[in-house]
Amino acid sequence: MVNDPKPIKLPHTSESESLQKIRHTASHIMAMAVQKLFPKAQVTIGPWTETGFYYDFDLTEPFAEKDLKAIKKEMIKIVNRNLPVIREEISREEAERRIKAINEPYKLEILAGIKEPITIYHLGDQWWDLCAGPHLESTSQINPKAIELESVAGAYWRGDSSKAQLQRIYGTAWETPEQLEEYKRRKEEAMRRDHRKLGKELGLFVFSDLVGPGLPLWTPKGTVLRSILEDFLKQEQIQRGYLPVVTPHIGRVDLFKASGHWQKYKDDLFPMMAEDEEAAAHEQGFVLKAMNCPFHVQIYKSDLRSYRELPMRLAEFGTVYRYEQSGELGGLTRVRGFTQDDAHLFVTPEQLDEEFLKVVDLILSTIKALKLDKNFKARLSFRDPDSDKYIGSDDAWNKAENAIRRAVETLGMSHFEGIGEAAFYGPKLDFIVNDALEREWQLGTVQVDYNLPERFDLEYVAEDGSRKRPVMIHRAPFGSLERLIGILIEEYAGDFPLWLAPEQVRILPVSDPQLDYVKEVATKMRSQGIRAEADTSGERLAKMIRNAEKQKIPVMAVVGAKEVEANSLNIRTRASGELGEIPVTTVIEKMVAAIRDRADF
Repeated sequence: MVNDPKPIKLPHTSESESLQKIRHTASHIMAMAVQKLFPKAQVTIGPWTETGFYYDFDLTEPFAEKDLKAIKKEMIKIVNRNLPVIREEISREEAERRIKAINEPYKLEILAGIKEPITIYHLGDQWWDLCAGPHLESTSQINPKAIELESVAGAYWRGDSSKAQLQRIYGTAWETPEQLEEYKRRKEEAMRRDHRKLGKELGLFVFSDLVGPGLPLWTPKGTVLRSILEDFLKQEQIQRGYLPVVTPHIGRVDLFKASGHWQKYKDDLFPMMAEDEEAAAHEQGFVLKAMNCPFHVQIYKSDLRSYRELPMRLAEFGTVYRYEQSGELGGLTRVRGFTQDDAHLFVTPEQLDEEFLKVVDLILSTIKALKLDKNFKARLSFRDPDSDKYIGSDDAWNKAENAIRRAVETLGMSHFEGIGEAAFYGPKLDFIVNDALEREWQLGTVQVDYNLPERFDLEYVAEDGSRKRPVMIHRAPFGSLERLIGILIEEYAGDFPLWLAPEQVRILPVSDPQLDYVKEVATKMRSQGIRAEADTSGERLAKMIRNAEKQKIPVMAVVGAKEVEANSLNIRTRASGELGEIPVTTVIEKMVAAIRDRADF
């Protein structure tokens, strides 16, 4: 990256017990302040978050910017009054009596979903709410200079669009004013890198209300970026023995019932399309594809396989669709239609360890090529033995989890366990990267699955002629192209390295007499696989340079009469600055080498 500030590290994380107490108490103080200033406001829920807190209110009049200032002023008064924060444990009947006395119907709904014991927290003797904590001992333990109210947004009660529309006030709270300032600087940096903003400025993708939320439309430049990433991984896969496949965008409900996905994720799938009422009643229609694995299973099962054919590695850039709630959508990182770099390996039990290690090597190579290997963690995502969301026998799960443990031990890889993070059919090894803003993202994943081969009755003919069950490995080094591109835009702040840049070089004529030469050079470059464009806008040179800078083009080549005479280009790069006049043939040779080696020019 060029002229990019270093990421700002925050001294605390959401796991900090101190910050949890500060933010949870601040949320209660805010709710008390709101009800003091707006007596008709009814409170709903108010948790702490990774960066602060929020509370949802039912109030007819919308909160304005001036209201946030007044609420914060009232919060500071409450802080300075040094009100004790008192925990009280009461019976369900007493809680119901008190809630009805203050006419807070939302609290009654919340109470119905709370298990014993019922606890409430008081701010002095003036305000209280149902809450499990934790909290500070007094309001004065909050530094009034380390809190801020940030924004107001709409939110549905219980996240259900058929229920009441509420108003959510977001705030942030820290231990010291210095931490608050660091948070603000980090937030400003996040806004500068926001992939939604940069995606529009760089002309990579758009969204259309007429098409629908969560369904990105890729422009020519964005499509080039997707293709570069796809081609990179496809080449890696060819070298590693993967076989390409293509599967439909819809499938029968019965397919997903057989895999278990329908039973587990029915509400996350797009509504079923049935041919008639009887089919609909028996859930026998079609749905948009939400995952690729059942389709790849059918390709494997289309013929009786021999042990000589295994491992069989089927790979697809398959687009899938999931009905995410509208409030959870966010640019490219949370969408309703996305493309997974999916592959499923069908292996003998004896091949499992070696193939798993090869997949891990591919994922690590991918993370390194994208320069996301500066800080990443490996998580062993295992099942929670106390949960009933998983399918299959204990023996199958133990074998799968042990295979993953053997792999990380063989590699000497630093790792931690995430109990309850497994897929419903098998455990995973997840790779979690930290971006330039110290945010964590799960990218690559590799999963061991004994259960889908069992559910689909998969077999192969062993060397002794007997029928045996293969093991499946699910893997996705990118995760999804959409989320990966969103992460990369923010990681590079839109300033892509040469090999990834949709437009790698722009050739700028000083005046019209150089236009033919500029076009000729662009054609030569494109014939060598360089993504080159000639600027034929007719603008003044200074304006063309500014436009190329705004578009973050890695290489600019200026052409005047002197360069035409010498068959050369005057090169300026974002990575190395002014390089001066260089022969065209030399520029092409060096650019081809730099792109091949994923290096700067």
